[in-house]
Amino acid sequence: MRTAGWAAATVALVTTTLLGAQGAAPARPMNGTLTDVDGLLVGHAVRSERPTGCTVVVARAGAIAGVDVRGAAPGTRETDLLHPLNTVEQVHAVVLSGGSAFGLDVATGVMSWLEGQGIGFPVGDLRVPIVPAAILFDLGVGDGRIRPDAACGREAAASASRAPVPQGNVGAGAGATVGKLYGMARAMKGGLGSASLLLPDGTVVAALVAVNARGDVIDPATGAVVAGVRTEDGRRLADARALVRRGLPTPGAPGENTTLGIVATNATLTKVQASLVARMAHDGFARAISPVHTPMDGDTIFALATGQRAGAVDVGLIGAVAADVMAQAIVNAVRQAEALPSLPSARSLGQP
Repeated sequence: MRTAGWAAATVALVTTTLLGAQGAAPARPMNGTLTDVDGLLVGHAVRSERPTGCTVVVARAGAIAGVDVRGAAPGTRETDLLHPLNTVEQVHAVVLSGGSAFGLDVATGVMSWLEGQGIGFPVGDLRVPIVPAAILFDLGVGDGRIRPDAACGREAAASASRAPVPQGNVGAGAGATVGKLYGMARAMKGGLGSASLLLPDGTVVAALVAVNARGDVIDPATGAVVAGVRTEDGRRLADARALVRRGLPTPGAPGENTTLGIVATNATLTKVQASLVARMAHDGFARAISPVHTPMDGDTIFALATGQRAGAVDVGLIGAVAADVMAQAIVNAVRQAEALPSLPSARSLGQP
């Protein structure tokens, strides 16, 4: 089965936790994606003529936020604001976008839409929406002159809903690719993925990720490569781990990759705790991408806490689960991706 490893683990956990420790059912059925976290909506916009796109997570009532940047070639907006020492505690949306640095303009459109909804940080009679953003490089897929812009952001924000998050060639994953140790000629299609888990105490932890990695995607359940750099004939997976261990050079240019993620919970966290969860969630990147956090990647993870579930929290537990669901979301992204011309997908290569 294509997802046997992850499916077995997820079904086992959900089966034992849907009734919770006290036999109480959750407020609504789990859908296995980021929108399982109450208080968060997800919307996408795609420019299919290239393709490229953006993904927006909206927190209409605000969410405590943190961030952790590990890649050496990031493109971000408002991440300094999320430092625990800085004043603003809540954000109203987070943007993940293709289009390289041009894609940061998406956040302007999201701000405009939120302001029109009366959502934002109060400043006198005004509301200033707080919208951190991060971008990935996908300009090498199709016509790089077509980029997500402010209109794309408005479209994605306006479409945001509690529906299960679509996966694969959608939103910020529309033009994403993986396995670029030897350039686009031997790369494969990446994509957007999501996953979630419900803990016995009613805490939900979820992840959403746009996988545009330089490295391969690995299924942690089996250790097998799911998608990545191909052999010279393009028909098989070369396994980046084997190439690296042989000391083969890995040419590439900074900024041409980047995996972007969001982890979220309904628990009540402080800004410091959210930052710690974002840090721990990078373990999910390390489990499911190899190599990762390279000088050619701008890997970034945001953490959101909606506070819908009050009470004491175990930050270490939430961070550990965040890493697990992040790894699962990464695998889901490439398994749901569809091939593009010259860019096969895991499905088109017959990968399990």
